[in-house]
Amino acid sequence: MDSNATNGVRRAVVLLSGGLDSMVCAGLAKEAGFSVLALTIDYNQRHRIELEAAARIAKTIGAERHIVLPLDLRGFGGSALTDDIAVPKDGVEDGAIPVTYVPARNTIFLSVALGWAEAAGARDIFVGVNALDYSGYPDCRPEFIEGFERLAELATKAGVEGQPFRIHAPLQHFGKAEIAREAARLGLESGLSWSCYDPTPEGKPCGQCDSCRLRAKGFADAGLVDTGAP
Repeated sequence: MDSNATNGVRRAVVLLSGGLDSMVCAGLAKEAGFSVLALTIDYNQRHRIELEAAARIAKTIGAERHIVLPLDLRGFGGSALTDDIAVPKDGVEDGAIPVTYVPARNTIFLSVALGWAEAAGARDIFVGVNALDYSGYPDCRPEFIEGFERLAELATKAGVEGQPFRIHAPLQHFGKAEIAREAARLGLESGLSWSCYDPTPEGKPCGQCDSCRLRAKGFADAGLVDTGAP
C-alpha cells in the first residue's frame, strides 16, 4: 500500500495562510486527489484578517482537518508584519528584500508542517510560494524548496527509513495573473482570500501595499474581477 495512504486515503499537509496563493495551492492539492490537512500558523501577524480567510477556504475546499497553530513571532520582531515598522506603500527597490520579510518564516512554517505530516502518515506538503511575484523573499526561491526537501529526508524517521517527503510548490513559477486564472478555473471565489499586509481600521484592504498592488495587477492582467478588492 502507498506509504502516503491511511485506509486508502492519500493525505497532504497544506500550508494555508488565507492568501490567494495558498487558496489556489489548496485547491490544486484537492484536485490532485489528496485529502487536505490544512495548517494555518497564527504568528500574531498584523494582517490577522487572513486567519478568518483561511477558515473560510478550509471549509470551502472540504479540508479533512484545519489546525490553526499559535506561534507568536512578534516576540522576535524584525519585520513590518510582526513589529512596529511601517508597511511600505510605495513599492520596493529592485533586488532589495523588503521589510515585510519575516525572518525564516517559511523555514519555520514548513518545519511545523513536516512534523504534522510525519505524525499523520502524510508524505506530501503543499506550500504556495512563488518565485516571480514574491517581492524578493529568499524563502520563496526554488533552491530553498529543494533544500528543505533534502532536509526533510535527513531530519525525520520516515525519511531515514526510506519514505521521503515531497514538498510541492505548484505556483513556484506562476505570475499573479496565472494564479488568478487558476483560482477561477478551480471555482474558488477570490473574495474568500486575503492578501493585504496593512488592513484599514474598517477591516478593508489598503490597496497600496506591495501585496495589494501585486494582486490588483494580476487580476487586471488576467482580465478578471477580484471580489476581494477594496
